[in-house]
Amino acid sequence: MKFGLAFQLSVPRPWTRESERTVFMNALDQIKLGEELGFEYVWATEHHFLEEYSHSSSPEIFLTAAAMVTTKIRIGHAIVVCVPEYASPIRIAERTATMDILSGGRLEVGTGRSATWTELGGFRADPDLTKKTWDEYVHVIPKMWMQERFSYEGQFFSMPQRAILPKPYQKPHPPMWVAVSSAGTELDAAERGMGSLGISFAPMAMQEQVLKRYRKTIQNCEPVGAFVNNRVATINFLYCHEDDKIAQQTGGDITNMFMPLAVQFLHNPEALPSKPGAHGGLLSQLRAQLAAGNPREGIAIGDPRHIVRELKKWEGMGVDIINFMLNCVEVVPHEKVLASLRLFAKEVMPHFQNTPAKVAAE
Repeated sequence: MKFGLAFQLSVPRPWTRESERTVFMNALDQIKLGEELGFEYVWATEHHFLEEYSHSSSPEIFLTAAAMVTTKIRIGHAIVVCVPEYASPIRIAERTATMDILSGGRLEVGTGRSATWTELGGFRADPDLTKKTWDEYVHVIPKMWMQERFSYEGQFFSMPQRAILPKPYQKPHPPMWVAVSSAGTELDAAERGMGSLGISFAPMAMQEQVLKRYRKTIQNCEPVGAFVNNRVATINFLYCHEDDKIAQQTGGDITNMFMPLAVQFLHNPEALPSKPGAHGGLLSQLRAQLAAGNPREGIAIGDPRHIVRELKKWEGMGVDIINFMLNCVEVVPHEKVLASLRLFAKEVMPHFQNTPAKVAAE
């Protein structure tokens, strides 16, 4: 099982001239250290209008900066929102190919349709159409990457024959993923031969069922690209400290700040007058985790011994990658985040690798 870092780029109020820059630069420091310690992926999501929760509206720029200060860590552009009101598939194909070139072939491309009604409403996108537009996008983007010239006539997107440039550095193209936040989406990923990029905080038993359905379905997939990406990733929080009580207190500050900010994932009728139906968003999933009676199950907050025990559960389930959120609105001082990463690499990583993790200097 491999480990990655996940960034929302959450910025606390009050917003000053330096506050957003501080968050961005702290994140780049954490990525540089993470690569040195042996983390193999870094992901940054695309969000819009979500105050404090995520100021990551241009992750392609942030991730390119990350690529420029690293040499090995895989660059995860996820999710790319595949909705016409956000961007044409042409632009997505062009910018991801450029990122792949600049990173030296380290790009991973995660796709999705946004589960945040505030965002969809801000772009005046119809949530009832986003699954269809996403499906069209993921079928055409790999062809744009691979074909010398491309033309298409579809339901939501059409173009005359053109050369879409540049082409990705990786051949035939970067791996593709689908954001899986609720039951059912894993089948969409599997049927198309795409990786399952879990962004759910649902109880472990529920996530295990999702994983099993994914593994079974992908065996008979029709890949949208040139190859099948059958990896499964999941999201987690990370705070590691020698003292388990201190870890719980500090790590609890992260989750306690995350929960009220995640309320922006709920339906906002003023932003988008529509009926979204039952929504298993991140906030409700966190509440379900707390109500399950074991709020620390599967969560990487604690001393090294606790974290190893909980991560072994994910490994036994068959998860390939765990991506860790390290902070929320900078509630944990930057130096403590770095210390947590160093301790995790020293005491936890060796339990999941054949060779000891490299421990960076203080």
